[in-house]
Amino acid sequence: MADTSGSVLVLTNAQDVTADLVLRVLAERAVPAVRVDPGLDLHAGASLTASYGPSGRRGILRTLSRSLDLATVRSVWVRRPTRYEGPPELDGQDAVFAAAQNFWGAGGILASLADAHYVNHPWATRAAEYKPAQLAAAGRHGLRVPETLITNDLRAARDFVRRQVGGAVYKLLWNTAYTVQGRPHQVWVRAVGAAELTAGVELCPHLFQAMVVKAFDARVTVVGDRLFATRIDSPDLDWRRRQDRMVCTPVDLPGAVREAVAAYLAEFGLVYGAFDFAVTHAGEWYFLECNPNGQWAWQPPETTGAIARAIADLLERGRDV
Repeated sequence: MADTSGSVLVLTNAQDVTADLVLRVLAERAVPAVRVDPGLDLHAGASLTASYGPSGRRGILRTLSRSLDLATVRSVWVRRPTRYEGPPELDGQDAVFAAAQNFWGAGGILASLADAHYVNHPWATRAAEYKPAQLAAAGRHGLRVPETLITNDLRAARDFVRRQVGGAVYKLLWNTAYTVQGRPHQVWVRAVGAAELTAGVELCPHLFQAMVVKAFDARVTVVGDRLFATRIDSPDLDWRRRQDRMVCTPVDLPGAVREAVAAYLAEFGLVYGAFDFAVTHAGEWYFLECNPNGQWAWQPPETTGAIARAIADLLERGRDV
């Protein structure tokens, strides 16, 4: 049966309005929840203590407003916590040292609550964030995957792009923060030609993919055994670029895709995943990626509300014992 005692621990930043939606549902159900951003709060008055030994393990998380016995945590939602850094008063190697101790110490404690149910476990999330692992797993479970090349070989990249009769696109392997003249700069998925490729390809691996001639995009949000499929009609190759121009409507998910995404999540040990597909005019669903911690609150209100309730259900239920 499920463990329905104790608090839900939500690890996220203070500006995370998506977490607010789920926390509101939990509050309506009178489910106790503690929200903390360990990457920042441990430098601002919060403390974390854990002990291990013959008598077992114990832990206490203290924030400015409450104390939480870690042994009573029923669920942990690892949403969008700030990355672990050193205290702001440190710099140089002292800051690097403290950040590492935070990551391995605090991060290790909060990822090792044996009786808690994780949505998702941070180690499972990290393993599932590698694009090469995603593409390989999608293929193993029968999902269509566009022809893809990841390389730092300029000649191989040019040859691959030339061979794509329908065109090719360039994608990031990881959405790294980047600025141009001091202003944040987002690198979107874009069409690319062989003549554009320069020696810069040789500086690090790049991902090139055959362009899918699509009728529409689709986002499939999976929460436990519940799936929410949304059709996205956008004038842009990358619908994220101008979300005010996209139109979202519910869409039926083919049974084979439904089975494949469930098997994909099981392989990585995930209970949540945000899958992106490109769907052709012939009705073929091409897997593009799965973000194990993808945003979902941009979808129509009825879908957003249903996803919030589904996540709250998982957190309220806790671990099956």
